[in-house]
Formats: sequence, structure tokens, C-alpha cells
Amino acid sequence: MYIIFLGAPGAGKGTQAARVAQELNLLHIATGDLFRQALEKGTELAKQVKAYMEQGKLVPDEITIRVVLERIAAPGSPSGVIFDGFPRNRKQAEALDRTLAEQGKVIDKVVYIRVSEKELLKRLSGRWICRQCQASYHPVDSPPKVRGKCDRCGGELYQRSDDKLETVKKRLQVYFSETAPLIDYYARASKLLEVDGEGSVDEVTARMIAALHGEFAGSRER
Repeated sequence: MYIIFLGAPGAGKGTQAARVAQELNLLHIATGDLFRQALEKGTELAKQVKAYMEQGKLVPDEITIRVVLERIAAPGSPSGVIFDGFPRNRKQAEALDRTLAEQGKVIDKVVYIRVSEKELLKRLSGRWICRQCQASYHPVDSPPKVRGKCDRCGGELYQRSDDKLETVKKRLQVYFSETAPLIDYYARASKLLEVDGEGSVDEVTARMIAALHGEFAGSRER
């Protein structure tokens, strides 16, 4: 089972991908985690990743693709994966499809977490991030147990400059313009599954699992 999670910044993609992966016993692959793991290895590829991350820039497609594809081709790779944060454009999607096809595999479903712009603005403009593990918190929707500290690792929480309202609006505009062709790509392949991403974390998780179970049950029947 190979599943991709798509969603705008603030849609809860990372949280939901981790939860659903645990429920379905799949590996959760987040590009941010892979980049950090690559840095620990100190390879030539890691040095390239580090150079972009230190400048606060997006890692280019070519490098991102290599990092992800190396992971799924590694010995002992799992039989199922949820991809979180990859692919982020059509070029990456096509590269992923080609590599999986070489292994006799395909992307089964692409889950698009649908959240209104109003809700995204509310979530992002109040978001706090852990400096160490990048976990996300919100003072209303998901506050930390101890103010200013991450529940996972105890790291310091801070608010990024790009989480300010005007910057958030621009980020969302960029996301939707870049992701629209990707959504269309998977919709044309009849793999896109839209899930309402508003409500509590538990409610959204339940919707996702029910939708995926329904899709795969229908596929078996066909």
C-alpha cells in the first residue's frame, strides 16, 4: 500500500500522516525527517541538503527526489508507505511513479486534506514550532502541556516570521498555485481522495481511515 498525503500548510498533513501510518502499519516518510537523517550520515548528498537548509531555501527537486528514492530502495524497505511532503510538484510525482514502476509498485491513493482558507489562516497565524523536532502547536487547537516547551522532546517553541498573517496569505497562494497541477495529475489517474480536514484531530483521523478502508474495500470488490 503506497499512499501520498497532500495538504496546504496548516492542514495537519504531518500529524494525520503519522497517525494513519500507525493505524495501518505503514512507514511514514516525511521529507523533513529524511533530510535530517541525511545530514547525520555526512554523505556528499547530505552536504548538498545542508547547504540549502542552512540558507532557509527549499531543497531542489533533483536532490529531494534522490533522497526519497534512496530511502524506498534501501534494503529492508517496508511493503507500504505514506509519503508526507513528497511529491510537491508534478515533476517529483512522475519521478516517483517511474521508480515505483521499476519495482512493480504503484501509488494506490492520494489523500488531499481539504481545509478552508479561513481555517488555514487561523491555524497558521497562531502556530508555534519546536526548534529541535519541528513539531507544531497552536495556543487554542493544540497547546503544549508546558508553555513554551515541546511535548515530544522538550525543545523550545518559537513563532516563525513566515507564520505572520500577511506572509501566511502569500505562502498559501504559492502552495495552491504550485499544487493545483499535482492535484489534477492524480485526479486524472483516478487516485485522488479528498477528506474534510476540519474538526478535531481525532475526527479527521477517523474520517481518513474510514475513507481509505472504503476505497481499498471497493478496489478488492472490483
